[in-house]
Amino acid sequence: MNSSRCAACKHLRRRCPSDCIFAPYFPSNNPRRFAYVHKIFGASNVGKILQDLPVSYRGEAANTLCYEAYCRIKDPVYGCAGIVDQLNEQLKVAEYQLATIKAAITTTLQPSYLLDQSLPM
Repeated sequence: MNSSRCAACKHLRRRCPSDCIFAPYFPSNNPRRFAYVHKIFGASNVGKILQDLPVSYRGEAANTLCYEAYCRIKDPVYGCAGIVDQLNEQLKVAEYQLATIKAAITTTLQPSYLLDQSLPM
């Protein structure tokens, strides 16, 4: 048994075994991290997800679950998809602004003799 329980075991009010699947990814100094994940996904599902992954992927999976849970709590309807949509909109606006500025620069820097040729004589 660990001298201090991980955030998951504290939240679930159980003792923390030495081989606790949650301990490396949900330390006791950040209890909200597990609380978010537990609220959205459930402890059993998170445990199964982590157990099914190779050890090298578990840390990133825990981080991803935490981020998705945080986004889902912040925006229950869209979650991470809402953030992706907002970023896509910002990207479209930036691309439009860039195209507008490029067009303005091209028009401004065009040699005057090219402008004179377009006028009828």
